[in-house]
Amino acid sequence: MVDVKEALKEYEDKLPNSIIGEVEANLPASISKEKLKKIMDAIEAEYLSSLAVPGECVGIVSAESIGEPGTQMTLNTFHFAGVAEMNVTTGLPRLIEVLDGRKTISTELMNIYLVKPHNEGKEIKRIAESLKELTMKDFLKEVIVNISEAQLKIVLDKEKLELLKLNHLVVTDALKKNVKGFSFKLEKDDFITVTQSGKDKDIIQLYKLKEKLKDVFIHGVKGIRQVLPVKKDDEFMIVTSGSNLRDVLELEFVDKNRTYTNNIHEVEKEFGIEAARQLVINELMKVIQEQGLNVDIRHIMIVADAMCMSGKVLGINRYGIVKEKPSVLARASFETPIRHVINAGLTGESDPLNSVIENVMLNQPVPIGTGLPGLIVRAKTK
Repeated sequence: MVDVKEALKEYEDKLPNSIIGEVEANLPASISKEKLKKIMDAIEAEYLSSLAVPGECVGIVSAESIGEPGTQMTLNTFHFAGVAEMNVTTGLPRLIEVLDGRKTISTELMNIYLVKPHNEGKEIKRIAESLKELTMKDFLKEVIVNISEAQLKIVLDKEKLELLKLNHLVVTDALKKNVKGFSFKLEKDDFITVTQSGKDKDIIQLYKLKEKLKDVFIHGVKGIRQVLPVKKDDEFMIVTSGSNLRDVLELEFVDKNRTYTNNIHEVEKEFGIEAARQLVINELMKVIQEQGLNVDIRHIMIVADAMCMSGKVLGINRYGIVKEKPSVLARASFETPIRHVINAGLTGESDPLNSVIENVMLNQPVPIGTGLPGLIVRAKTK
């Protein structure tokens, strides 16, 4: 029997630790030294053949590999049957949305996974409703204006309150916090009366308040507009329209390790740039695979690296990574060339001509492929 750990040490400088660890986890304990060496040599050869050659135009290859299948994409919007506002942008619009690094996306979504016993269906309807952002209009049954006494009488939907395990007192407290200049009084746990605090009674203000009350936040998670409990595989989860990652992760019934949002900037804010980079990769691969297309993940990883290399998510546009390019001519070649050239002249900026675009513009050999190495000749002194 061979000591696998000891035998793998000679490959530590030749292969990444992740590959060595995966091999070690899958090798049988009774493997011979000759077979192990044969396996590791084959893995090393496969790994070396997968590496990009120095000077290869990986950016152009990636651009073509994503751009060509992108022309075959459809303009899809998926709709959850029976639920208003639950649309999912897919296909080319979502691809453009991710690559542009947009802060406001067309359909924010969350997949909220639950801990036991709720992922087995226990109180799933109540939990879903408790997540939804509910304002006063969701609880209102009737609002009566009493002109003679300059009062409003608010009658609430008791069934809705019971479903969410709320009472009239919670609603009254929310109204007191959010509406100033009026007093709210709970009458025998049945309805709420509203009167103006000042001596002068203005009926017009009461009518304005009647409309304003509808938008007062009462319960749930702000930003979650719609909820849909669904069964995926053998467990229940909740799909939402709208996203609020920070507040959702604080809820005790939520599985914090698997809960997912498609808002890249929200993930960057809560978990950092590495998590945002992974979400860019996940979202791009998801769109491509849903369309039945095949793009190597390494092309997507190059794009994600370019978008996140500055430490924040930047779109592939003039306001994003193009703005970050060190080359004046490369920035000018994209859009608004005169502005870039004038700004560079005003600040005395120089261009090292290290990339492709600026050398093509100046009709010079580009530093890729055979143009990458330079030939140094010792000059004769006499």
